[in-house]
Order: sequence, then structure tokens, then C-alpha cells
Amino acid sequence: MTNINMIQKDPQTGIVVVKMESDQLKVMVTNFGCHLISVLMPDKNGHFGDVVLGFSDLKTYQKQDKFIGAIAGRVANRIKHGEFSLNGKDYHLALNNGPNHLHGGLIGFDKKIFDYKIEGNAVVFHYLSKDMEEGYPGNLDLSITYELVEDTLTMRAHAVSDQDTLINITNHSYFNLSDETELIDHHELMVKADEIACIDQDGLPDGKFLKVAGTPFDFNAFRCIGEGLQQAHPQLTLGKGYDHPYILSQSQDQICLRHPLSKRKLSISTNLPCVQVYTANYLDETLIGKKGHPYKAQEGICLETQYLPDEIHLAKEPKVILRKGESYDAVTAYRFEVEK
Repeated sequence: MTNINMIQKDPQTGIVVVKMESDQLKVMVTNFGCHLISVLMPDKNGHFGDVVLGFSDLKTYQKQDKFIGAIAGRVANRIKHGEFSLNGKDYHLALNNGPNHLHGGLIGFDKKIFDYKIEGNAVVFHYLSKDMEEGYPGNLDLSITYELVEDTLTMRAHAVSDQDTLINITNHSYFNLSDETELIDHHELMVKADEIACIDQDGLPDGKFLKVAGTPFDFNAFRCIGEGLQQAHPQLTLGKGYDHPYILSQSQDQICLRHPLSKRKLSISTNLPCVQVYTANYLDETLIGKKGHPYKAQEGICLETQYLPDEIHLAKEPKVILRKGESYDAVTAYRFEVEK
């Protein structure tokens, strides 16, 4: 049984905080950008700790620009030169990441206030993105559902549009299974993927793919993240660490993160084809986290399930196109457990 309650509300803005609690997990989310504020889970000794980065007040979520805990969209990740063509028409988007468009634009879904309702074991957030908001065509009707059942938090994104449009939703939480007692260097990661999409100096996929075997990008078996970061590779240099799309090679349990000292483990299953592995390379100590210290590079790791970034330019039949009358349904399940 999951208990769900609204525990905080700002009457001026309508921003709320919702607490979800099972026997194994205590989760807090907000309708502001559908941010995942906290996930409390036990360690090997039964002590609960928070395994996602975040802030102690809602105002910081509204001001921050690192997408910590947020939903990113209408299209997550980068779009080359902030432009694309659809049905013979050209569209132009904000350039908010060097020469490219990032995470939906200047005021993306991470900065929107969603409606919400509690249904059973879940909280459902809803937002109507109007035609041409941030330059995207179509009125997009979007719902984000967080469902908590025992040790698993499942995020579902569902959307329909009255015109053909683009969509690629991801959750941009930064995980740190140590409860922020250390950086992620000693975390171990497994990603079932045989290749990554290579990136250019601006973090944009360049159309080339790299087989991970024999490289620092091979996480098909558990590997210490810090060990990989210390290796020399041109792609690590371009990304200032890991900031790459992994092409997933199996249909479930594709991603696993564990912290050997605390025995905490996070397993991720998704119906999406890629995960952007990002080792928080651009955290620069300008944001003070909920533990009271400034967040620095490698403070957490993002495991952003999604379609291939910039797929509108890279694929013959881009899955990021949502056709009128069809539905977008993306599901990612996060299972938090303590290893025996």
C-alpha cells in the first residue's frame, strides 16, 4: 500500500509538493516541472538516505538551470542549430546551448506548472503545451505519472497532439546512492549497450557510432565510474566526462547503478531505445544542495532514458515524430533495493 499526500502548497503560484510513501521508499515530487525532489531508501544497515540530488526549497528549483530532478521536453537533449523540418515546413527553436537547442528551450517543461491529481498508488501531472510554444507545432496534451509500488518508482509519459510534432521526454534526476557522502567515482555502473552515439565539441551527436568493446564506454559488466573517467579517450575529452547516448541492446533491466559501500542499488527498465549517461560534468559549485554543500562535477549521475538525441536529423524514420491521432507512451521503472 502506498500513502500519497499533498504536503505543501504555495497559494500564489499553485506549486505543490506531494509525498509518496511505501514500506521501502519515501518519495517527494512537485508539479513544478514534475521534479523528483527526493528518494529516501535504506542502506545495508537500514539507515535511510536520499539518493537524488536536489534542494531544500522550491525557489531554487525555479531558478536552477541544471535540470536537477526535472522533466525535460518538449524534446529532451539537443537539436542541431535549433531547427528542423516537418511535413515540408521549417521550424526554428531557441539556441540555448551554444549553437544548439537543449531540453525544450528557454521555458521548457522543467519550468511549467502542471495540474495534478492522486490516483491509487500514483500522482498524475498534466500540462497542455500550446501550438508553437517554444517553436514546436501542435497543441500537445501531456501527462506525467509517478507510480510508487513497494521498491519501484515508475514514470510514465503519455501525450497526444492535434498536429504532427516532435516529442522526446526524459527525467533528468541526478543519482548519488551514497546519500551525498561522496562523489560518484566509486559507484559501479552497468549499461546493456554495444555502442554509443559519438558527440562533437558541443555535446551534439555527430552521426557516428562507436562500438564500446575495449573502450572506457563499455559498461556491459559492472565497472567503477571513476576508473572509466580516468582513462584517455577523445570522446571523454569532448564530453568532459560521460555525456553520451547509449543504444540499449535489451528490452528490460538495461541499466543498473550500485554503491558497494552502502549496498544500495538502482535498476532501471525502459521501453525507450537509448539512455544518456551524464556524469554531471557541468556542475560548477554555483548551486547549494539539500545537504548544504555546493554541487560539483561528478556529484551525481544522470541516466536519462529517451529517443536518440537529434534523431530528427539522424534517422530516416525518426521516432521523435508524434503524428496527429497517435499517442506517445514512454515508461521507465526505477527499482531501489539493498543488495544482500
